[in-house]
Amino acid sequence: MMEPWPPGIFTSAGAGLGAGLEQVRALGATTVHLHAPHRDERTPRHVEALAREFANSRIAITVVFAGFEDDDYSTVQRVEESVGLVPEGTRQDRLEQTLEIADFAHALGVPAIGMHLGALPGNPKAAQFEPLVEATRAVCVRCARNNQSFHLETGQETAAELVVFIKAVGRPNLAVNFDPANMILYGAGDPLEAMDLLGPYIRSVHCKDARYERDAGQPWYEDCPLGEGDVDMEAFLRRLHSLGYTGALTIEREYSPDQAGDLGAALNLLRELRSKILGM
Repeated sequence: MMEPWPPGIFTSAGAGLGAGLEQVRALGATTVHLHAPHRDERTPRHVEALAREFANSRIAITVVFAGFEDDDYSTVQRVEESVGLVPEGTRQDRLEQTLEIADFAHALGVPAIGMHLGALPGNPKAAQFEPLVEATRAVCVRCARNNQSFHLETGQETAAELVVFIKAVGRPNLAVNFDPANMILYGAGDPLEAMDLLGPYIRSVHCKDARYERDAGQPWYEDCPLGEGDVDMEAFLRRLHSLGYTGALTIEREYSPDQAGDLGAALNLLRELRSKILGM
């Protein structure tokens, strides 16, 4: 069993997102959230090689994240139109891929998968709501068969809307990957207040920071170095502690001219706060 709050980094295997495994290893992180590789790299041969690589590095994969090549985060409108299981035209294929990713994660021995489900309808009576509930239930059923949980990443809807959706799906293995910076970037509410509603469902987190005030010409989606934005990281971790959360603290830092430097500083910050809060 891992100690509480092991440090983690979002990484990928062939999908071009997050830090590479060599960088994770060099920085001394002991856990990762792994973005799933492309479909042709999710074969048994690839699974075996990937499992061996992480085992040799003594790095645990705690969540495998699903994503799709034509997800478009260029604008909030494009997010609403293109991301996750929300778009009707791609939903069936993406659902099938998500089920495949659950099996891929299971073959790696990973207990959870996660994803941006997409911009959920705020109104449960909206035409899109029930089809998304059914698609999410299908993922939960596959995950339950694999003894896994399914984590929905926060940000594209308010905490209250996400709670309504989770209750509508009604599956005990449906959980939340809480990303406080996303709440800021999407204008979805105060992160700490959101935790009051989502606390019972939080099973994984992204330690990511962002500022409400954007620089001139700055893309809406850009985050900032951990501890330099408007997420109060100490308050965030103290709130996690009060919720009894003991899982990995997984840093996500994608848009940076000095990714290695930012990741190293973020790891140091989390270690300092872990020692301060947990006395470890």
